[in-house]
Amino acid sequence: MRRVTLLAVDAAINLILGVVLMAFPDRLVALLGVPPAPGRFYPSLLGGVLFGIGIALLIERRHGAGNGNGLGLAGAVAINLCGGLVLGFWLVSGAVSLPMRGVLFLGAIVLLLLGLSMAELARGGWRR
Repeated sequence: MRRVTLLAVDAAINLILGVVLMAFPDRLVALLGVPPAPGRFYPSLLGGVLFGIGIALLIERRHGAGNGNGLGLAGAVAINLCGGLVLGFWLVSGAVSLPMRGVLFLGAIVLLLLGLSMAELARGGWRR
């Protein structure tokens, strides 16, 4: 199988798993027979990261397939933005019950991920 095809298949799997985990519907959990999570926080956070990896793989497929450079800044931006945005959504929605220190810690991670992504974008992280 060609490298670009493998990247597309890998991206599709990550994107699908990411969307499923971000939603993490109870019916699907029961249907699949996987252990339920006490909340949707961790599965959706993992889904955000997997979705970011899927986007990064699509970027690699489009711009860098075959040159062996890896995902580079564009991939890092995709992963950091998706993970940071999903975590930020959880914090802003108030759907997760955390002590103030947890909100501050996770909020700092969101700011770090989004700030790093903005710096990488300003540096031209979307270009090769």
